[in-house]
Amino acid sequence: MFSLISEDILTPNARARLCPREESTQEMFPMRPLAIGLAAALALGALIPAAVISAPKEDKAKAAIDAKARTAGMAAAPALMQSLNAGCTVSDARLIGEDKKTATGYYEVACAEGMGFALIAKKDTPPQAFSCLESSQPAADGKPSALACILPGNADQKAMLKPFMAKAGTACDIINARAIGSGAKNSYFEVACGNAGYIVQTTNPANPAAEVVANNCLLYEEGANISCKLTDKATQLAVVDTLTAASGKNCTVKDKRYILSTKVDNYFEVACADGKGYVLQQAAAGGALTRTIDCAQAGFVGGGCTLTDAVAAQTEQAGLYTKLATKGGFDCQVEKYGMLPTDDNRKEVVELKCKNRPDGAIAIFSTGPAVIYDCLTSEINGYRCSFSKSDTSFPRLSADLKAYGKGSCEVSGVRLVGRNDTEGYVEVACADGLPGWVMSYPVNTPNPKSKEILSCAQAKGIGGGCKLPTNASKKS
Repeated sequence: MFSLISEDILTPNARARLCPREESTQEMFPMRPLAIGLAAALALGALIPAAVISAPKEDKAKAAIDAKARTAGMAAAPALMQSLNAGCTVSDARLIGEDKKTATGYYEVACAEGMGFALIAKKDTPPQAFSCLESSQPAADGKPSALACILPGNADQKAMLKPFMAKAGTACDIINARAIGSGAKNSYFEVACGNAGYIVQTTNPANPAAEVVANNCLLYEEGANISCKLTDKATQLAVVDTLTAASGKNCTVKDKRYILSTKVDNYFEVACADGKGYVLQQAAAGGALTRTIDCAQAGFVGGGCTLTDAVAAQTEQAGLYTKLATKGGFDCQVEKYGMLPTDDNRKEVVELKCKNRPDGAIAIFSTGPAVIYDCLTSEINGYRCSFSKSDTSFPRLSADLKAYGKGSCEVSGVRLVGRNDTEGYVEVACADGLPGWVMSYPVNTPNPKSKEILSCAQAKGIGGGCKLPTNASKKS
């Protein structure tokens, strides 16, 4: 049995098959962000300046944070955070220490919104803010950071990223997190969510009210300068087994790979031990399987399947479409096919190119009888053929004219004028150069007969009238 799918993402060629009134509502986004861009951003600002290592250190043996340090922190921190436009309502703060020689103060700040910061405030210089995940990282020699966050409000540093993941629209039960670094404008973090991981990009200082982007770790190559370290590739790809089980396909997973992501979906390929293969579409929000696409039909997703023999799968599918089209009354030995979008996941809308005839068709396959529109009437019904040239419809149009006693007009040109709720209008030109005609056909009717024939003079009020060159210059 063939799988019934609903296409909502198309290659440019497939999207061109649609009439203007039926456009794809979703577009592909670049498959892989350029790691060099992130590396360049990080190069703009060091993670923690070397001067911090020599900053005055708090005595961690104290039972409680010094009250005077807290008072000094609360006196200075609100104005500093406000100047940084960090979206932080200061709930707690402390003075970590001062360097009187350089007139520099070091502070820790806890924010009501979640993300905590270490601040470096030098006189007559804009302050610098580092997230607690950054500032609490050990120094290069392994010693504790002088700017480690210890305020109670900053105790669970992983939880500080929850509002950022929510803003990015990514469901995640955060297991682990780390700071990658910050540049002049952006901050970067890695977040591990069970068997999924993300690189999170937001503003610097990190502000959950600002723009947040969470990119799947699989977008980044393992071992590269910018990559995920908390979740390995094998763990991240384990989700393919879960999605395959949810697909209902009889598939023993032989191989699997990540393909790409859009704003709302992730795509994976799975190869089965029996030679079959599928593309699995997963909702980025929630992680549920939303669609299973046979490799024979998956060419529009990042170039299609590479782990299975897609050519063989397409050949098999072409044979199936040949049988279904023939059963539906359209004799077509399918040479090539292309998927078109449909809002009904119980149907497949497919353009067919035939070996045994020049004219193609748009076929709608479902559990019931196939509905076939030739490439003339398919355009009236909202689908434009791209495999077949317009002249393949000329013999059919000439025959329809002959039925109206207009056999002297051998059709040499055709143009879709427009349509309403019940019928579509087609302008034709005649090879002898005499005035052509406007013909009407009922919509939503396979292989329809023309309902009416009008001269160009009679059709002036329909879609602006005749416009083909041999018609526009003549009165009829």
